[in-house]
Amino acid sequence: MIRWKLMLVLTILYLVPPFSSSSTQPSISITPKVIPKSGDPITITWSGIDSPVQLDWVGIYSPANSSNDNFIGYVFLSSSPGWESGSGSITIPLVNLRSDYQFRIFHWDASEINPKKHDHDHNPIPGTRHLLAQSELVSFEHGRGPEQVHLALTGRVGEMRVLFVTHDGKESFVKYGLTRNKLLKVAATQVSRYEREDMCDAPANESIGWRDPGFIHDGVMVGLDEGKRYYYQVGSDSGGWSTTYSFVSQTGDSSQTIAFLFGDMGTATPYSTFVRIQEESVATINWISRDIEAIGDKPALISHIGDISYARGYSWLWDNFFNQIEPVASKVPYHVCIGNHEYDWPSQPWKPDWSYAVYGTDGGGECGVPYSLRFHMPGNSSEPTGTRAPATRNLYYSFDMGVVHFVYFSTETDFLPGSKQYGFLKNDLELVDRKKTPFVVVQGHRPMYTTSYESRDTPLRERLLEHLEPLFVKNKVTLALWGHVHRYERFCPLNNFTCGSLGKNGEEWKAFPVHLVIGMAGQDWQPIWQPRPTHLTDPIFPQPVRSLYRGGEFGYIRLVANMKKLTLSYVGNHDGEVHDTVEIMASGQVFNGFVNADADADADAVASRGGLQSTFSLYVKIGSLLVLGAFIGYVLGFVSRFRKNDTWTPVKNEEM
Repeated sequence: MIRWKLMLVLTILYLVPPFSSSSTQPSISITPKVIPKSGDPITITWSGIDSPVQLDWVGIYSPANSSNDNFIGYVFLSSSPGWESGSGSITIPLVNLRSDYQFRIFHWDASEINPKKHDHDHNPIPGTRHLLAQSELVSFEHGRGPEQVHLALTGRVGEMRVLFVTHDGKESFVKYGLTRNKLLKVAATQVSRYEREDMCDAPANESIGWRDPGFIHDGVMVGLDEGKRYYYQVGSDSGGWSTTYSFVSQTGDSSQTIAFLFGDMGTATPYSTFVRIQEESVATINWISRDIEAIGDKPALISHIGDISYARGYSWLWDNFFNQIEPVASKVPYHVCIGNHEYDWPSQPWKPDWSYAVYGTDGGGECGVPYSLRFHMPGNSSEPTGTRAPATRNLYYSFDMGVVHFVYFSTETDFLPGSKQYGFLKNDLELVDRKKTPFVVVQGHRPMYTTSYESRDTPLRERLLEHLEPLFVKNKVTLALWGHVHRYERFCPLNNFTCGSLGKNGEEWKAFPVHLVIGMAGQDWQPIWQPRPTHLTDPIFPQPVRSLYRGGEFGYIRLVANMKKLTLSYVGNHDGEVHDTVEIMASGQVFNGFVNADADADADAVASRGGLQSTFSLYVKIGSLLVLGAFIGYVLGFVSRFRKNDTWTPVKNEEM
């Protein structure tokens, strides 16, 4: 009997590691446990982890009862200084997903890496076999009012649309007025939402990607005086009211237009997730926010031409995106057109034979549903999905803003002659009143012209050139703006790959459209430029004559126009300064750089009297330093907190 007991003890000692004096039960705690609003930080603190390794990680879960594999993001414990001791802390901001959060710590060894399970950057997905500790539940404070507030024009003077999200869909309103403390006008809202069954493919319709999107409220403020600053709140007495926002109403006969334009921005999260996030999007929003402050009480517009959030079926990234843009989208209307990452899925309705390599799975199974319901653009364009999902909306529309007629269209749905979209474009461009709006700006996602080395879209570009370019040239479109290629490129006035004469030396000139690719707002996958045809593998990329400026810096476009000229400026995110400029006269004549001719002095005086030039200059020189300093601090903090092990190398080739 004694021998049997001894053998049992020895067996237990062999199977169970010895308990050292420093060993304790792993623990995790979160402060605070109730978060006031989206964007507020929480601190994750842990201790008692024996023999920690670099791949130990904390998973972020919402709702809190999600299975271990269905996290929304993760952070490696090794991003915390002193993690080798088995203790540490991380502070990150959270976005309200309308359900509780929980945090779980896992041990993960390099020997357990599954090469078949990887994220969008081809990094292995962390394993969940060894759960060490899990936190108490963390929630958001109730009664704080709706979130994700953003504006849009309706196409009618005296109106402004506002959309926002609540957790329960109960009756909500918009209170507004000319004085912050007297919001005496009230507008009701309509409510919509979408379900998991509305999604068309994975991961959007699977538990790993789907999260409840909340209820989307849509209201219109009417009877607005022109060119006035209005204050507004959204919400209800029972659910709480938002903070007070403000915007400047549009002016029907304005002699000036200001807009900020870009494509392919995406969103940034303070954690890793299943798809690549876009850290540069933070700087884009910061610099545009500076510019909005600079213009004071002048109406403006933001235009985002496709590839909006890059959620790609992971629905919480839409929440993250709208939280990120709210500081600007609650002040000026935020307009969009659809891109491949909002829409494309294998069984999309319009998929002609020539497009087999063009339209794929880039939408992550969303089939345009979040895009269609979370935004509400002017007009009533729609196309059926062929599934139980609601029809895809916000495909093509137009409106006047000041001296510019803006046109948006879809490169993801039928644009060929005979389609509803082609008919809209033809009719709209032919009816523009150039005495009222001397400039016409057309915007679509996939470019008609680009010198990037990307052949997949060649069949589509050929059809854009064949069918839409003649419409643009015939109707003297001023600008054609495109995204999709994540660089900045400006072309000469073009028709069939041929530059029109600029008329600089008194020669005859033609008013061809100027094309710009502006997909440089955040997505960091960068294609190479077109190499020499006979030396495809050599890193030599000649710049064709038609391409006047090519840039690899992130940034956005600033548009300022009056009745005489339209000025475009390419602002770089790395310094907030202008790096390229083109000016287009109302006649269609194009100049590189600023026009100093005496004939244009009156136009300059208009902008100067309005305070635009002087105010922009002041904010660029002073505000730029403040924003740049804040952004550098953010980036350094982000990198230091969330650095990855050297084995986690980003592979930026998602669209090849």
